Amino acid sequence: MIQYALKCSNGHTFDSWFQSAAAYDKLASSGMVTCAVCGCADVEKAIMTPRVRPAREAVAKTIAPMPEAETIDVAAPAPDIEKVLAELRRKVEENSDYVGKDFASEARKIHLGDAPERAIYGEAKPDEAQALIDDGVPVAPLPFVPSRKTN
Repeated sequence: MIQYALKCSNGHTFDSWFQSAAAYDKLASSGMVTCAVCGCADVEKAIMTPRVRPAREAVAKTIAPMPEAETIDVAAPAPDIEKVLAELRRKVEENSDYVGKDFASEARKIHLGDAPERAIYGEAKPDEAQALIDDGVPVAPLPFVPSRKTN
């Protein structure tokens, strides 16, 4: 196995593993190596440094014993993150219109000029969101679930 640092023509960089150098060449020449970020097929190897393993004796000398770690409850979010998310939610709700499950159609109407331009948020199924992205409609997922507004 070999790991290459790659970059696409859009400037995205990413790493990928291949069975061998020949396997990379074969996949790249057939257009099967695509950008992990944008899906672009114009990908080339980026400059990278080789990974050289030190001698076993050198590794043994540099490994220090791990200090006792404190127990961290990873299931509980950090209080700072909760504050940041709450502030983000507040700003989105104050400065955007909630369109609920009509998000995909409303975003498309705004993009095409069939509805007035404004900030909106709502809910979309994954395939609807992907279709918007594929059509060039600027959308982004929110790191929280919108609170449902009812009349």
